[in-house]
Amino acid sequence: MLEVNNFLVSIDSLIGAAPWFPFYLLGIGLFFTIYLKFPQIRFFKHAWKVLFDPEEESKKHGAHGETSHFQAMTMALSGTVGTGNIGGVGLAVYIGGPTAIFWMLATAFMGMTTKFVEVSLSHKYRVDSDDGTVAGGPMYVMDRGLGWKPMAIFFAAAVVLSSFGSGSMPQVNNIAQVMRETFDFNEMVVGGIASLFLGFVIIGGVTRIAAFASRIVPAMALLYLTGSLCVILSNYENIIPSFVSIFSSAFTGSSAAGGFLGAAFAFAANKGVGRGLFSNEAGQGSSAIAHSSAITEEPVSEGMVALLEPFIDTIMICTLTGLVILSSGAWTEKYENTFQMADFSIIAGSYSDQNDADKAELYKHINFMEGDTIKTYNGEIDIVSGKLISGDVTVLNARSVAEDVIFSKNDQPYSGKLAVSDGKLNDTDVSVSGKSLLHSAALTSRAFTKSFLGENGKYIVAISLALFAFSTAVAWSYYGDRAITFLVGTRGILPYRVVYVIGFFIASFADTTVIWTFAAITVAFMTIPNVICMFLMRKEVKHMVEDYAKKIK
Repeated sequence: MLEVNNFLVSIDSLIGAAPWFPFYLLGIGLFFTIYLKFPQIRFFKHAWKVLFDPEEESKKHGAHGETSHFQAMTMALSGTVGTGNIGGVGLAVYIGGPTAIFWMLATAFMGMTTKFVEVSLSHKYRVDSDDGTVAGGPMYVMDRGLGWKPMAIFFAAAVVLSSFGSGSMPQVNNIAQVMRETFDFNEMVVGGIASLFLGFVIIGGVTRIAAFASRIVPAMALLYLTGSLCVILSNYENIIPSFVSIFSSAFTGSSAAGGFLGAAFAFAANKGVGRGLFSNEAGQGSSAIAHSSAITEEPVSEGMVALLEPFIDTIMICTLTGLVILSSGAWTEKYENTFQMADFSIIAGSYSDQNDADKAELYKHINFMEGDTIKTYNGEIDIVSGKLISGDVTVLNARSVAEDVIFSKNDQPYSGKLAVSDGKLNDTDVSVSGKSLLHSAALTSRAFTKSFLGENGKYIVAISLALFAFSTAVAWSYYGDRAITFLVGTRGILPYRVVYVIGFFIASFADTTVIWTFAAITVAFMTIPNVICMFLMRKEVKHMVEDYAKKIK
């Protein structure tokens, strides 16, 4: 399994995890923002009007479809408002500091146009399926708009794989883990109950999925908003400094603060852009599948609704998470935790984050900068009763100097020598714990406890994370079944749903490391052809937007 994961990681490093990929996505958003004369600004007010239009489109124009504008948007939001809004922001701040949030916001601004374009096109080229339902998405644009059937098949296959890889299996794994860590619930029991709920929702098709989303998305957003405001207001004196820190170093990187050693501009920008795109899925084409079900004969009006998604998902919700983390100060503080080997490293030499000269050297090392003179350690270290007694090495974890480090084996403090190769322990049965910075959902969870809520704050994060993850699985089941419809017809929908629920259950207690890596690749396989398709259809998009602008005047 490890060999398979390493192979997939090597593929992902060439595409989804490559430095060029976030800017490939950001570039298409920037291009259409200029090409369409800033539609996210020009039509922002109008988009809200369309979303909450009290008159049914079907009554006004005899339009067909299955969901209202609001239901289509909440269904799409249920797919994008997920673990990225909680853990993704924590990861971005951990690596890039406050500046990463600026780049998340910039990405969301461009993503508003990207969503607008991909949804308008997908809605225009949607079709009626054999069972009377509506089917749409970038695969239909590629097939009917460009006449590129092979690309359409490739994209649809990537959607099906991604529905398992990012939409279903890792989501329930997150749910099971957070329920176990917070409430001590058994993972298999959690997976079984969640799978029953999932089956009940998705077996009813898009109508039931849309009804579920239109209720659960506002409710979970309200819960998370309330908890976030409790933290932010409890630390009200840090609100303005937090905002200042987001924008003050946007083009220089984040400076050191507390246990945080600082982040170079390239790291902050890359992680901010990457997390922003992961959060709202602009350019991936997934949300366009949900919006294709909306009741309207005017494709651009549905594009207007989609334009609001990155604003809600990233600019509003992710900014809230960012302010919780920054205002609480949790991102600069070290906490007791068990180290993950991916975050762990032993370096040669003795370094302290209390010494300015050492901090400067550590800054270069963790940011992979030129002039880095620090070497990862190779050799043996001496451990007595769990404590490191070798003097000329330093333990790093989570981009920080670890403190109070304890080495254990079989839940007992270890004594003896340990071989180290390229900074990593050769004995994988040895666990390491101590104080270091936190990241991802663990950082956000810790930040929520730093208010008058106290330890109760972690329950809000746990419940929000579970709801966000479950709603993502529900939305992606619909994306997958529309892709299956394109590939093999409606006869494939029921078998797909059955396999989807079974996979959902198994992943609640299985190791999903390979699945996460595979998901990253399938996301890239969706995004690359979708961006190419949008660019090739640019003239048609511009014509559609200009015609619509004339109508609403």
